Amino acid sequence: MHSIAVAAIVLACTFGGALLGIRSRLALPAHHLNQDSKELVQLCMGLIATMTALILGLVTASAKASFDAEDAAVHTSAEDVLMLDRMLASYGPETTPLRADMREAIQRTITSTWQDDRTPAQSVAAAAGEPLAQVVLKGILALAPQTDAQRWQQSQALALASDALKTRWLAITGTSSPVPTPLLAIIVFWLTALFWSFGLFAPRNTTVTAVLLLSALSVSFCVLLILELQSPFTGMLRISSAPLHFALEHLGG
Repeated sequence: MHSIAVAAIVLACTFGGALLGIRSRLALPAHHLNQDSKELVQLCMGLIATMTALILGLVTASAKASFDAEDAAVHTSAEDVLMLDRMLASYGPETTPLRADMREAIQRTITSTWQDDRTPAQSVAAAAGEPLAQVVLKGILALAPQTDAQRWQQSQALALASDALKTRWLAITGTSSPVPTPLLAIIVFWLTALFWSFGLFAPRNTTVTAVLLLSALSVSFCVLLILELQSPFTGMLRISSAPLHFALEHLGG
């Protein structure tokens, strides 16, 4: 998995930087490690730590917002599908083929969206929006209502189908793109420099090494979380398909 591989690289770079800092301390002359040098290094690394924390915070917030938007799109799509199915059922038996097409479209959506990591997953809004727009919407427009009640039901069904299409485009335009590789490389470089400074002035003992390893693991988990949030339908942290499965089970009821 891409996210795990990137997190492993971050772990190797950060903890490797800490070990390099410990080795650098043994190789540097004593006057390079005096109090003045230590204060200057801490000042500079404090600046880098602030920039790193700021960027990580912004990227994490953006990834979480994208994940929540996709999750909301799943629930909204399920609600619209159920309401549309009930409205078409109320219209009359002539909508039975249209409801069957809608059920098949939802089934294809679930199959194509929640798949393994070997195939790029589609956005649920994009996958569901196309059948709803082309199959259901055209079918509703083709209906020929005979009564005022059927005309009202047709207008409500059209509104629901339009809302589903709007949800599709909102989800697509609101989805953030993956973290650019140059930005990720800069963050890893900053983190490596920080851990190098940690190791440079750290005492040599097992406790310090364990703490440095734990800190490197925490940073790598942070990067892993960001990458997982930006891939909501693949990987370990994914949006549940339960709302659409629930809708599928109750279609035609």
